[in-house]
Amino acid sequence: MSVDTPTVKRIASLARIAIGDDDAARLVPELNNILGWIEQLGEVDTTGVEPMTAVIANHLRLRDDIVDDGGIRDLLMKNAPQAEHGFFTVPKVIE
Repeated sequence: MSVDTPTVKRIASLARIAIGDDDAARLVPELNNILGWIEQLGEVDTTGVEPMTAVIANHLRLRDDIVDDGGIRDLLMKNAPQAEHGFFTVPKVIE
């Protein structure tokens, strides 16, 4: 597959990129070179090779999801300016 100047202008139009005739002519060989590399990759034999998401194996280190109350309510309430029945007390706000 090869790219010509009208194709480059069409791609630029679809991408909403304004380019002139000189820029389009300059991009033709560059895009053809990129497409050549892609064709070379298509020639590589990948039978028996499993797809991968990263070069190295990544395993998520997860902890057990255990629900608890934290057990530090009294310690937290020591820092509260006002506390009542184990909860923070705040002034009433009415607009």
